[in-house]
Amino acid sequence: MRTTTTANTPATAAVRTAAERLDEARRTGVPCTPVRDVLPTGDLDAAYAVQSLLTEHRLAEGRRVTGWKIGLTSAAVQTQLGVDAPDFGVLLDDTAVPDGADLPWGTVLQPRAEAEVALVLEHDLEHERHTVADVIRATAFALPAIEVVGSRIHDWDITAVDTIADNASSGAYVLGNRPVPLGRLDLRTAGMVLERRGEPVSTGAGAACLGHPLHAAVWLADTLARLGHPLRAGDTVLTGALGPMTALAPGDVLEARIDGLGSVRAAFGSDTEASGTHQEDAR
Repeated sequence: MRTTTTANTPATAAVRTAAERLDEARRTGVPCTPVRDVLPTGDLDAAYAVQSLLTEHRLAEGRRVTGWKIGLTSAAVQTQLGVDAPDFGVLLDDTAVPDGADLPWGTVLQPRAEAEVALVLEHDLEHERHTVADVIRATAFALPAIEVVGSRIHDWDITAVDTIADNASSGAYVLGNRPVPLGRLDLRTAGMVLERRGEPVSTGAGAACLGHPLHAAVWLADTLARLGHPLRAGDTVLTGALGPMTALAPGDVLEARIDGLGSVRAAFGSDTEASGTHQEDAR
């Protein structure tokens, strides 16, 4: 089984308490109070230890790692949460949703959506320091993506510690179906529009993601390699939001279009599905 433990902090009593709180929120569908009250103030290593423990639990349930997501790629959001770098979370197979398929309402707590560039790797990235050229050579193709972020913490009352512990607020992700080689793209200037039933709700461009989506991928490759868990061939990397998040409601249908990459569509079920989903999860 592939390991995903990325924190060097042991599973202390505080880490276990925070993990139990977040896991109960996931299973019951009832958001919990922030976990920063049980973790050392501002301790990002402890937050990643919570994330790793929760991931280990999911793997033990039979889930599979499909890649990684990068969060906090906006300078404004970093300032808001008091950090000076992005964060990361793990993508699992049961959070991948086919393009255009319905995501039952309630699967992701307090969902919001953002459009991103996804990279699918053909080669490992194992160096201590990577260049943009390394990432380009390692990437098989890019896809448009919609990430459905969610928070197990009530009312999105989060700090950096809370969101990292909560797997970087990961919920679900939808990938487009037309792979595009990086050589055909200028991702920095690629414009993005995210629409709800034809009405624009978010716009942006590749430059909004750490200046370039490949810069975000370099940061992730370096970070995971230093932690001893490098990016591997086959991994999907969600490189970060190209524009503001948008709130979601039952029945919404979203379509993201990114210049050069095409489009991807996400649809959401009715709120009547929510109770059945959580009852099934709690079994």
